[in-house]
Amino acid sequence: MIKTILSDILSPSVRAVLFMWVRMFMFFVSIVTVSAVVVDYGFVLDEGEMKVVQHVYSHAWWIYFISYIIHLCLDWMNINRKTVFMTTLLGLLLVLTAVSEIFVPPADGHAFAWLWDVSSNKFIVIATLLLFAALEISKGVVSFINKNTNPALLMAVCFAVIILFGALLLLLPRSTHEHIRLSLIDALFVSTSAVCVTGLSTVDVAQTFSLEGQIVIALLIQIGGLGVMTITSFFAMFFMGGTGLYNQFALRDMVGSDTFSSLISTLLYILGFTFSIELLGACCIWFSIHGTLGLTLHEELFFSVFHAISAFCNAGFSTLTGNLGNDAILYGHNSFFLIISVLVILGGIGFPILMNFKRVVAYSLRKFLWRKPEDQSRPRYIHLTNINTKIVLVTTVFLLIGGTLLVALLEWNGAFAGMTTGERLVQSFFTAVVPRTAGFNSVDLTGFSLLTILVYMFLMWIGGASQSTAGGIKVNTFAVALANMRAVVYGENAVVLFKREITPDSVSRASAVIFGSIVTILFSFVTLLFLEPNLSPKGLLFEVVSAYSTVGASLNVTPELGNAGKLLIVALMFVGRVGLITVLMSMTRQRGSRKFRYPKGNVIIN
Repeated sequence: MIKTILSDILSPSVRAVLFMWVRMFMFFVSIVTVSAVVVDYGFVLDEGEMKVVQHVYSHAWWIYFISYIIHLCLDWMNINRKTVFMTTLLGLLLVLTAVSEIFVPPADGHAFAWLWDVSSNKFIVIATLLLFAALEISKGVVSFINKNTNPALLMAVCFAVIILFGALLLLLPRSTHEHIRLSLIDALFVSTSAVCVTGLSTVDVAQTFSLEGQIVIALLIQIGGLGVMTITSFFAMFFMGGTGLYNQFALRDMVGSDTFSSLISTLLYILGFTFSIELLGACCIWFSIHGTLGLTLHEELFFSVFHAISAFCNAGFSTLTGNLGNDAILYGHNSFFLIISVLVILGGIGFPILMNFKRVVAYSLRKFLWRKPEDQSRPRYIHLTNINTKIVLVTTVFLLIGGTLLVALLEWNGAFAGMTTGERLVQSFFTAVVPRTAGFNSVDLTGFSLLTILVYMFLMWIGGASQSTAGGIKVNTFAVALANMRAVVYGENAVVLFKREITPDSVSRASAVIFGSIVTILFSFVTLLFLEPNLSPKGLLFEVVSAYSTVGASLNVTPELGNAGKLLIVALMFVGRVGLITVLMSMTRQRGSRKFRYPKGNVIIN
């Protein structure tokens, strides 16, 4: 009724302008709220400054409260199954925190004193404010997306903004230990490495960053692993009821959804798979290290969560000095390295493959439970696993087995000397897994032979699967290139994999990715040789391949780089995470398909 009355009073143009200013105001309030939280937890504040921050919290709460009530009054008829959960959650949080905002503190011993204590809990209040802020910022970003922005440019800009924001957070005094002040270049480097889930670092994470700084790194890894656009669009589409058609086209291509109808479920599965696997991985890690590292319970829990996030997102960051080569974890923790390896593999095979697994398991369970031949209400699948799943799984297994055997053969009595047989086998497998593209290291890579380094670089260059948290040219690209070579050698007129003909677009895109990666790596290597003439060429080439493939492994070259060299590696990490083709597309205007064809010409290739 209220919405109808407003429609009668205000003209459409006035309503549009009014709603635009309201959205801009809410977006500004959300930015101020997030900034207040950053200042609160990033700096040591005096009493007067704390009062200012508290005033910001209080005013922001009342603005969100009024906005929520108005939203309920105007749009309660539009609340559907996609938005009812978040609408209810926001309402419950507002009701809970309203006790301390509206009522005075009760006397000690009062029956409801505990309720006021819970309502005034700073963490609950801030969590409520940040949730509202995330929703409003997501709506603002999605509104920007709907202006027909180039999707490639949009993704590149979003990653760049998050990287800069992360660098500012890492520069906060509380993000580092008291005696350490991080330089701007190092903060930018670590932030880029975290968002691009690389793992390279110019400083020792354990010795440089405080608990708050390590939490910032973990959040940046999570955002980078999931993808900025995935998180933003999930908030806007699932919690706020949907976005424009153009945004759905762009998002569908980013997350690999087949149809618009499955877009919401695809986003849900991505977040669901991610958090479920990370939680299970954190529990397994905690059981494997409990009582063995000399940490308190809280430190063990944070260690487990941090490494679960870092492993599944293929980031390679560790809170231990010397990464996973620290003596406290290296010996007697085979189960820990196997858990990390499994998490890296799951993150590296990609979300489409995990969702295909889900469909196979769900279909098999339904078929087993119902067992009714006359039941035609359930869909029947002839091919449960799609072509991408087969390519990724077969290629991954081949690379893991081949890599493990080669590393074991080359380093059994080399870098792994002094270990037990079980530890050598586990470390061989772990060393074959982490180049895809996790960046953890359990032994000093400078102790590897030249042949092992070459195998390591080859695995880094290939990386993981498409639309996964891994980098590299991707196993999909590698498999298509091999199939294309086979077709040429045997004189076949089509590229075939698993009895499926690969489209010419996929073949040409694979060739472009491989060519572009080689050119980028060689150009960056030559440039880095010019910038760092005193460093080992082998180490610099390894560094370039590691950065471009977002692996994070290093031959101890990263801390020795100068500022220019660090900026070059930052650029490589960014290009490697966003994608070379995506970066190039963001800088060019798409011409679309030509409405005519040129005469065909046969180029001599030999």
